[in-house]
Amino acid sequence: MRVLIDGDASPVKDITICLCKEFGVKCIIYMDYSHEYESNYAEVIFCDKGRDSVDLKISNNCLKDDIVITQDYGLATVILAKGGKVLHNNGFIIDEKNIDSLLESRFLGKKLRDKVKIKGPKKRTDQDDKNFSKMLRILLGGNYE
Repeated sequence: MRVLIDGDASPVKDITICLCKEFGVKCIIYMDYSHEYESNYAEVIFCDKGRDSVDLKISNNCLKDDIVITQDYGLATVILAKGGKVLHNNGFIIDEKNIDSLLESRFLGKKLRDKVKIKGPKKRTDQDDKNFSKMLRILLGGNYE
């Protein structure tokens, strides 16, 4: 088991690295060359700039039972098909039970945004970080089916 982070816009890189270190699990962060990030524990892999370059690299490198941290439902679909686990940045598990409804809500949201100006996502809270930490601990401990 490894933890792969879709790192371009991830607000949970530091939390993830800390927990991976605690559990002794390899952590790999993928981001494009327009970002800078260094870690004394995680491996950082830089990808070409481009809309899906990071997602393609993660999907190509993901192995069965890897944990992928992302908020991208398209990438999540690929990871689930490969036997990986997916944790959203806000701390909820993306799995076969909810991926269809998440993809549908993404599609409907895009249709609505194309018609009407809508505010962006709500600001991240401390509770989001707590939820994320709790769920990642469960996944790293092997206590989630």
